[in-house]
Amino acid sequence: METLKFKTNLRCGGCIATIKPELDKIEGLGQWNVDLSVPDRILEVESSPGKAAAIMEAIKKAGYEIRQL
Repeated sequence: METLKFKTNLRCGGCIATIKPELDKIEGLGQWNVDLSVPDRILEVESSPGKAAAIMEAIKKAGYEIRQL
């Protein structure tokens, strides 16, 4: 497993609830968390290698911006 970090534009618990079903569809993901207390709204994901593109696609599909750090 590796830890991936992404900058997002998620703002609240409702945003997190919106992305949850999309992230749940990706096999090989472990725990994930969004730190809403920092301006960059960091999404941290434990995943098997090679999942960054799928994570970014899922967040964009849910209607949010994302950039890997």
